[in-house]
Amino acid sequence: MNQLTHVIEVILFRSRFLLAPLYLGLVGALVLLTYRFIIEFIHIFEKVGKASAQTFTLDLLALLDLTLLANLILMVIFAGYENFVSRIDVATESKDRPHWMGTIDFSGLKIKLIGSLVAISVIELLKDFIELSGDAEVGEGTVWRVLIHLTFVLSGVLFALMDWIADKREFKGTH
Repeated sequence: MNQLTHVIEVILFRSRFLLAPLYLGLVGALVLLTYRFIIEFIHIFEKVGKASAQTFTLDLLALLDLTLLANLILMVIFAGYENFVSRIDVATESKDRPHWMGTIDFSGLKIKLIGSLVAISVIELLKDFIELSGDAEVGEGTVWRVLIHLTFVLSGVLFALMDWIADKREFKGTH
């Protein structure tokens, strides 16, 4: 029976490498996002002299959106791989290793994820409000974006509260 248990545990432990292709897929998504950023940047560059300040600002916000999304994907790749698959040993001695790498646990990743979603949501709302002129009415889409943004903010606060409560319980259990 011990041998069977050992085999099962080995299979379960090694199954974590099934996540590696998913993280590689996210690297592919990062490549596509970079390509999309370059295309958008070229479009902005081509029309920079003809665009109004409002249009230029909206285009820059779109680039910022793509950049935040890329940061989010990279964070998920690094933190997810290190938390669930294996340490990234090639980064250990690198002077370019992000200071947070290897220190973000699943709880921290959730908080960073929701924080990034809130930031992206804010940019989308900002784009909506820039597009509104003084006499325009707020559209149904904008109302939904505000509600979704508030949902993200509330979710972030609740995640942080749950983590704080869990940390308090763990601290009490150790002392």
